[in-house]
Amino acid sequence: MEGKRNIVIVANTGALGGGIIGCTTAYYLTRHAKFNPALHAITLLEAAPSVASGASGKAGGLLGLWAYPSSLVPLSYRLHSELAAEHDGSNRWGYRRLKCGSIEAVVTRKRLSERNNAVEENGKTWEKLPKQDDAAKELLQDEELPGDLDWIDREVVRSWAEMGSPGATETAQVHPYHFTTSIAELAHKAGVTLKTNAKVTRLITSKTRVEGVEFLDRTTGEANKITDVTDIVVAAGPWTGRVLPRSKVEGLRAHSVVYDVNVSPYAVFTDIELPSDFIPEHRAKLGQKRQHKGRVDPEIYARPFGEAYACGEPDSTAPLPDTADQVQVDEAYCDDIISYFATVSPLLAAAPIKARQACYLPRHIRFGQESGPLIGPTITPGLWVAAGHTCWGIQNGPGTGKLMSEYIFDGEAKSANVANLDPRKFKV
Repeated sequence: MEGKRNIVIVANTGALGGGIIGCTTAYYLTRHAKFNPALHAITLLEAAPSVASGASGKAGGLLGLWAYPSSLVPLSYRLHSELAAEHDGSNRWGYRRLKCGSIEAVVTRKRLSERNNAVEENGKTWEKLPKQDDAAKELLQDEELPGDLDWIDREVVRSWAEMGSPGATETAQVHPYHFTTSIAELAHKAGVTLKTNAKVTRLITSKTRVEGVEFLDRTTGEANKITDVTDIVVAAGPWTGRVLPRSKVEGLRAHSVVYDVNVSPYAVFTDIELPSDFIPEHRAKLGQKRQHKGRVDPEIYARPFGEAYACGEPDSTAPLPDTADQVQVDEAYCDDIISYFATVSPLLAAAPIKARQACYLPRHIRFGQESGPLIGPTITPGLWVAAGHTCWGIQNGPGTGKLMSEYIFDGEAKSANVANLDPRKFKV
């Protein structure tokens, strides 16, 4: 452990590889007490033209002490606070605490008509990969809708439940793109070599060790190789299953919309009951008569720097592309999200749309269902995996990076007991 190390982090994605997981792993490797730049070389290979091209730049950025898995969350939530304190995260990447809760809303045809009439008369002058698991839902406390949550139509809200204990600081957020790129910059300044447009095509391993990595330079089209490698960290997000098939990590597409609007800092989960004859406006214009299901549950988070981020249900209609910069956006999914929030928020109905986007969330699938992320050593000495974080990659990025640095330099995870996430349990 004290000799020379040549560590390669395989991102291959621009999602949660050259995104938050790969970047935090690189960062914490350089911060480990045993790191010696004279002995230890760290290279991060990213297939996309830049870091944070995928989910780490297009996620919501929500942080929750009530998130999952419970073995990893407390460490990572604390590290977010420490990183922000050390590197001016409030200004650099918008780290802040915020309130979080869930609304149940019933939108009637009468209410929609009243609002449409008001808009016509006055103009627009209005000032489920679920984030919650069963344990988190039990923390919801019924209360009245907060007075400063003034961008939600109180007339349609039937109930409001706050997440966690009143007054507790159990929810926070960052702007994911600024956070990921800032951590990448800090890692680079500490000595990490970042190669973009470098798509890994093969891991060179034997039964007893890792030997090297082959990758394609997407700029020149040339094949390249890094040899004499001592450690390979596969942090390729939804592309992990392509680099390391036995990991069983795959991708699920998720669409989101970013509003150009400044609202009070709340993260809001929803359960919206729509009129039986409700047809989203964009579908009506296309002459589509298909009525949407009666209830929808999109999520929306006020974000730093004058934004609000909204997301809906994931879809599996488009296969995972080769790299993150090739992800296709289906405008209809984004339009659906916009139409749903227009029914419960006049302010959002009038707000400009800053971005319509899509990314793939990395899921670790076993026996037909999600099994949580893989973090730690594989059955091949020197080959490590950090992938499968689903919608909690930003939240759990710092904890994952910290633990990976301990695995590599200390031979074990010291900051948290994550034995339940050991890849060797699944013969990876």
